[in-house]
Amino acid sequence: MSWILGLTRHQSAARSLHPLIKLNSTTAVTMPCELPPRVLAVASHVVSGYVGNKVATLVLQSLGYDVAALNTVQFSNHTGYGQWTGDVVTADAIADLWAGLKQNSLDDVDMMLSGYVPGAEAVAAVGAIAKELKAKEQRLGVDAMRGRFFWVLDPVMGDNGHIYVADGVVPAYKSLLSHADLVLPNQFEAELLSGITIVDMKSLATAIQALHDQYRVPHIVVTSVRLDAPHQPAGHLAVMGSSVKSDGKARLFKIVFPSIDAYFSGTGDMFGALVTMRMREAVFAVPGLSLEPSWLSDDDTPALQLPLARATEKVLASLHDVLSRTRDAMPVVIKRTQQSAAAANGAEGRAGYVQSKAAELQLVQNLDCLRHPTAEFTAGPL
Repeated sequence: MSWILGLTRHQSAARSLHPLIKLNSTTAVTMPCELPPRVLAVASHVVSGYVGNKVATLVLQSLGYDVAALNTVQFSNHTGYGQWTGDVVTADAIADLWAGLKQNSLDDVDMMLSGYVPGAEAVAAVGAIAKELKAKEQRLGVDAMRGRFFWVLDPVMGDNGHIYVADGVVPAYKSLLSHADLVLPNQFEAELLSGITIVDMKSLATAIQALHDQYRVPHIVVTSVRLDAPHQPAGHLAVMGSSVKSDGKARLFKIVFPSIDAYFSGTGDMFGALVTMRMREAVFAVPGLSLEPSWLSDDDTPALQLPLARATEKVLASLHDVLSRTRDAMPVVIKRTQQSAAAANGAEGRAGYVQSKAAELQLVQNLDCLRHPTAEFTAGPL
């Protein structure tokens, strides 16, 4: 899922290490006291570029997480280029891959992040995996060191008033929302799921409350919110989030931040991966919270002190830094792409090709932005 900034359109989890353990006078090894958190990432895959699991895997591994990547499509490149090759992974194939993991006891995941899934049957297959992992925890009990299993669901369906998934995907997602712990719809997807048109902050808050009420979703972050003045400053975007209270009422926070006047691909996938890590980090900083159902804070925790609010602040900081550097690199990428395409097969004449290449996230060069962002954003009240 792409997030367009400026035009249109998540106790530290880092694990300490034991000192070196001497085996003999000449040999020493470093033994970790715990394995790193393990995430099952379910999303698209492209051979070239940075969307879907290409983003999620790199982001999570760079932040110290072990990733089991289950790909829902295998494409040469993302579809924004206008042409691509590859195959969609069927629902049966998704189930078969999961069965293979279970056969070898490789289903020992702490979290699950699901993104783009093509087709209602495939969405159902992914949902079945999440439900199975939750049932497994209920059967075996919660590991006090690893905390409860947590499912982050990005219901990728569309953007800017347009649905770009197959018929049946919207109701398929609606049937799964009650099983997710954290849901990450964009503004348009929040409208689809809640049935409420979002025109201002009040209607956005109403939509979030409706998601809590209709689907019992514990945590929600609505991304890529663009509202007309005076509801939002010109040249800015917003996210709004909530962690529900025990009485079902939303605890709302918002973060307004300057947009970047450029188009980017893969930002929704980056947001999802970052919030997966940062949410766990914030939760494990609160003693005992990782053992609570869906990692829900007690009712006395105000909205601006929620782990979800703290996590979202850090996520947006990293996003802003990466996107700023990606924008700064665009002139060089455009020039190089035009030259190489002209020399090869004239692809520069195809509408959107050069822009799509320039919109690819400059992630590898800017991994420091994930770990130590320089931007700062602070959650505020509604």
